[in-house]
Amino acid sequence: MWRSGSSSGSDPVACVACGTEVSRDDAREYDKHGDRWERNGKAFEYLCKPCFRRECHQPRDELEALLVDLGAGEGLSDDEFLAAYVETVHERYGRVEE
Repeated sequence: MWRSGSSSGSDPVACVACGTEVSRDDAREYDKHGDRWERNGKAFEYLCKPCFRRECHQPRDELEALLVDLGAGEGLSDDEFLAAYVETVHERYGRVEE
């Protein structure tokens, strides 16, 4: 695919993981819905290359929706959130076999 010729590749973007500001060309797109190829109507967030390399690149089906359902980042302590997460995962998917 050919670039449009606009200067958007050099525009600065902020890494959502560490906050570092880098040029768009030096960043990687992050799609919180897990499907960066479906582009219609989306606004992407970005990761700097070092943070992108550290991220897990495994499928995360239903993870974002689960985090939203649990109110991640909305005032629960870490212990409260983790307890709610474990309980919800057990209810929805069953217990992991040891």
